Parts: sequence; C-alpha cells; structure tokens
Amino acid sequence: MLLNELEEKISSPELWSDPTKAAKILKEKKHTEALIQEWEELERKIEDLFTLIELAEEEEDLSLKGEIETEIQQAKKKLKKMEFKLLLSGEKDPNNAIVAINPGAGGTEAQDWAEMLFRMYTRWAKSKGFEVEIMDYQPAEDAGIKSVTFLVKGPYAYGYLKGESGVHRLVRISPFDANKRRHTSFASVFVYPEIEEDIEVEIRPEDLKIETFRASGPGGQHVNVTDSAVRITHIPTGIVVQCQNERSQLRNKEMAMKILRARLYELKRRELEKEKEELEKSKKEIAWGNQIRSYVLHPFKLVKDLRTGVEKSNVAAMAVLDGEIDDFIEAYLFSQKGESTHALDFSGGARTAGSREEEGAEEKTN
Repeated sequence: MLLNELEEKISSPELWSDPTKAAKILKEKKHTEALIQEWEELERKIEDLFTLIELAEEEEDLSLKGEIETEIQQAKKKLKKMEFKLLLSGEKDPNNAIVAINPGAGGTEAQDWAEMLFRMYTRWAKSKGFEVEIMDYQPAEDAGIKSVTFLVKGPYAYGYLKGESGVHRLVRISPFDANKRRHTSFASVFVYPEIEEDIEVEIRPEDLKIETFRASGPGGQHVNVTDSAVRITHIPTGIVVQCQNERSQLRNKEMAMKILRARLYELKRRELEKEKEELEKSKKEIAWGNQIRSYVLHPFKLVKDLRTGVEKSNVAAMAVLDGEIDDFIEAYLFSQKGESTHALDFSGGARTAGSREEEGAEEKTN
C-alpha cells in the first residue's frame, strides 16, 4: 500500500475503534517510511558520487580514482540489496516462517538427509540473526529424523524461505552402507507463513480432534519425555499437526494451533487462487523427478537448483550445506519476478564435466 493511502487510513477516526487493525496499519506505515528513506539515502549517495566524478575530471585528479571505485562498489551493493527487498512484496512475505522437513522413502539414508537439511536451514537462519524455535522434533531410532517442524522468527523470514518448498535430492557415498555404494536420498521441505491472530481463519472447536500422548524419543534438547504432547486433527480438511517439544500441555497445544492456523491459511489461499486440490494433495511425491534442487557429493561436488540453473561446485557446494544458500534464494525470487539472474554475481557456478554424466550413472536410490 502506498504511503499516502496509509496516512489516509490513519487519519480516519474509524480505524482507531479497532486497536489491532490500527497497530497493523501503523506497522506497515513505519516499514514503508523506512523503505522510502533507504531509497532517498541511496539517491543522495549516487548524486554525491557523480559530483565527485565531475570534480576529479575537472581537476584531472587521479588521486580520487580509488575512492570513486570504492564508492561505486558500495552503491552497487546497496542497490542490489534494495532491489532484492522489492522482490519481497508478497502479502505474507514479512511474516515469520514455519518450516516442515520430512524424509522420503529409504529409511536411515533419507532420515539422515532430512537432518542435514534441518542443520542447513538453522545455520542459514542464525547467520541472518533470525531466531529458530523448534515446534515438533521426531528423532529416528538409528540416525537422522522422522520429521521436524520449526519456526524461523525474523523480518521477511517467509519471504526469503518460501522458494525452498519442494523436494531436495542428495547423492553421496552412504556412511551407512558397508559396501560404500553411492545412494540417492530425498527429503521434502514445506514452508508456511506464520499467521497472526487477527487473520480470518475460522477454526471451530467442534471441527477439532485433540489428543494427548507421551512424547517420543530420547529426550534432551529437542524432546521432553512427558505426557504433554498434543496432536490436533482438523476434521473437515484432514490436516493433522502435533507438537511435543514444550514441557506443558498448554504450550504444546498453543504451538500446534499455530501450525494448524498456518496450514489452513495456506489452504484457503490456494482455494482463492482457484486451485481445487487440498494442500496435502498438491504436494509432490518425495521421489525422483520432482526435486527442485540436487546436492551431489560424489563423484564430484555440485549443488544445482533445477528451477534457476544456479549451481555451486567444489568448496562452495560444501558451504551450501553449512547454510550458505542466499544465492539460490535470490535467484529464485528474481526468476519469479521475470528478472534475469545473469546480473547477479554467483560464485562457484562452473558446471563440471561430471555433472553431464551424473544422471546416467548407476546408483542405489533411497
């Protein structure tokens, strides 16, 4: 919404009869003003830079060359950052993100891969200064996880992460295979916006089936072994959510309702877009041919996003698994806006010869 439209709403006496709505409008106005201020500051910086260039040309002063080049690079970085912010213009982009990771078929291999993705996203979030709050963590019996749902709290967390939804594929020499064979594993990532209480998502008490049970797993930092775990089934849609990470049943119920609210909002959004399938039915099978990104660790190292073509090789590929996924996030968002990703400076993008042979190589699929 434009700043003048927000100011017009704020000046209306009717707005202040609803404090929640008023607070939301004020928050949006503050954010819009901050964006305008950033653009104005960048504009002034560029004007000062042109003045400095003109001065250097008039005086034929080469001593200013280094300063000018530094200022140009800083302005480019600032402009790229501002352009990227414009990509996060979706209605729910400013919200926190709820992320759910589930392994595909294949037992230990896929469960370990799901945990690797969990580690990747938590490291990325912490590098951004975001807070990670685990909502539900289901450890596997031998290695890895059966599932995990966590909340990424920070400005525009959902806007950044929404493009990560999909199937992620890993190719590696299995640490669980005594014969050291190459395995392919799959895991799914689904990202939902955290929905504020004032969003109209009708949840009737009679539509809920609420069950309590003892938390599973070995305990420790992720799971509290108590009788306080909560599972909620939304009967009309069949959506099932659960939370067992908090010590109190009340808190687990609150977190489970938060997840349910987000899932129902996503379902409602898809219905408004005339997508007739329910959200759970629209999810692709966690298997070959549906992946959005491949992570290859053998016989070469390459991470490639199949939607944008952006890839990282060698050392850069390993850094991706440590949370360095900004280039993939930015490329996806630019591609959704019809922008060319060639303007972005991606490192480690060389395609290796092995990547052309990788699809045809024999491997065990999990």
